[in-house]
Amino acid sequence: MTGTVHEIPESTSPRLYNRDLAPSKRAGRSWSAYSIFTLWANDVHSLGNYAFAIGLFALGLGGWQLLAALAIGAVFLFLLLTLSGFMGEKTGVPFPVMSRISFGIYGAQIPALIRGGVAIAWFGVQTFLASLVLRVALIAVFPGLQPLDEDSILGLSTLGWITFVALWIVQVIIVSYGMEMIRKYEAFAGPIILVTFLALAIWMLAEAGFTISWETANAFTGGEMWAHIFGGAALWIAIYGTFVLNFCDFTRGATSKKAIVRGNFWGIPANMLLFGAIVVTLAGAQYKIDGRIIESPADIVAAIPNTALLVLASLALIVLTIAVNLMANFVAPTYALTNLFPKHLNFRRAALISAVIGLVILPWNLYNSPVVIVYFLGGLGALLGPLFGIIMVDYWIIRKQKVNVPDLYRENATGDYFYRRGFNPRAVWALVISGGLALLVAFLPALSSLADFAWFFGAGFGAIAYFLLADRRRPFVDADGEDIAVATKH
Repeated sequence: MTGTVHEIPESTSPRLYNRDLAPSKRAGRSWSAYSIFTLWANDVHSLGNYAFAIGLFALGLGGWQLLAALAIGAVFLFLLLTLSGFMGEKTGVPFPVMSRISFGIYGAQIPALIRGGVAIAWFGVQTFLASLVLRVALIAVFPGLQPLDEDSILGLSTLGWITFVALWIVQVIIVSYGMEMIRKYEAFAGPIILVTFLALAIWMLAEAGFTISWETANAFTGGEMWAHIFGGAALWIAIYGTFVLNFCDFTRGATSKKAIVRGNFWGIPANMLLFGAIVVTLAGAQYKIDGRIIESPADIVAAIPNTALLVLASLALIVLTIAVNLMANFVAPTYALTNLFPKHLNFRRAALISAVIGLVILPWNLYNSPVVIVYFLGGLGALLGPLFGIIMVDYWIIRKQKVNVPDLYRENATGDYFYRRGFNPRAVWALVISGGLALLVAFLPALSSLADFAWFFGAGFGAIAYFLLADRRRPFVDADGEDIAVATKH
C-alpha cells in the first residue's frame, strides 16, 4: 500500500519479519476449496506435464498403463500435498519461515534458496515456451512477421524477444499485486484451461474417426511394463517435488483444513485422471491418424487449419503457461528473496528482482543445453526430496505439530529456533548426508535403474537421517501467531 509505514510488532526482529512474511490471520484468509482446485487445474495441465505424459506413451506405456501410472502418482501426491498444506493452514507462514522450524532462523535460507533457485530458472524457461506459442499465433495472423523470426540476437529472434518480453511484463504486473491477485488469476484461468483441452481432445477424436490407438508398436509387457508404470508414477511425483515442499505458500491463506482436502481431491486424483484421459486421446488419436507421436498439445494447436481457432487455442495455452509460472515458479523465489532481505524487500520488489534474474539468465539457452538442465537444475531438484523428508519428520513426528510461531520471528538466543547462532547443525548434516546420497542415485550410472525414484530415496534418506540426529530433549511449545499484529500507519 503506497504511502504507508509498516510498524514491526514488539519483540520481532526486522531481519526476520516484514508484512509479507508475517503469519496470515484466519479472519482474512480467502483460499477456498475452489481456489486450491483451480491451482491444480492449471498446473496439472501445463505443457511440460503433457510433454512428460506423452513421452511415457512414446516410450511404450499403453493407454491404461499410462492412466495407472498417473493414478498411483496422484494418490501419493494427494497425501503428501495434504500433509504439507496442513502445515501452512495451522501456522499461516510461507515456506522460508516454515523452514526456520527445522533449520533455524538463519539456516532457513538454505532450503528457501534451493527451492527458489530451481523455480527462478524454470520461470524463465516457461516464459520462453509460452513465447513460442505466441509467435506461432502472431505469424498465423500476420504472416509478414515471419522475417522477424529468422534472425538471432543472443540466441533469440527479434520476434522471440518481443513475445518473451511482452509475456514477461504481463507476469510482472500480475504478481506485483500480490498473492490475492495470483489467486484471482488462477480462478480465472482454471475453467479456460479445462474447456480448451477438452475441446482439443474432442476435435482430435473426431479427426481420428472416434477411434484411437491405445498403444504404440513398441508397447511394454510383463514385468518391464510394471517397472515402467511405477517408474512413471515416481517421476510424476518428482515433478511435484517443488510443490510438496512449498505448498504452505498458498495454504497459509486457506480458509480451513477441509478446504485443502476438498481442493486437493478434485485438483489432484480427479483432475489428474482427466488429464490422463486427454493425454491418451490426443496421443492415441494422432498415432491412429498417421503413426506420429506428438511432443506437446502445442503441436496440435499449430496444426489447426482455422486461423481464428488456432489463435484462440494459442491464447488459451498462453493463459495456462502464465498461470503455471505464477504459482510454480514465481512465488517461491519471491518469498525466498523477501526472507533474505526482509528490511529492504517486500513481495512486489522481490518479485521484480526474481523476474529480472529470470530474464538476464537468457533461459532459452538453458533450455537448449542438456548439460544445464540435467546436471544443474536436476542436481538442485534432487535436493528437494531430502528437504521434504527433513521438514516433514521434524513437524509431524518430532514436534507433533507444536510450533511456537512468534519465536520464528525473534533473534533470541533462548528461542525455540535459534539453535546454534541461528542454524540447526543437525538439520544441515541431515541434508548433507541425504542430499549426497540422493545425488548419487540420480546421477551415478551404476544406479541408473533407480534414478526414476531419486526423489523418494532422497525424501527417505532425509527423514531417516534427521530422525536419528534430531534433539528430542527440548520441550516444544505450541503458540500461534495471532498476537503478531499487522499494523500500518497512514
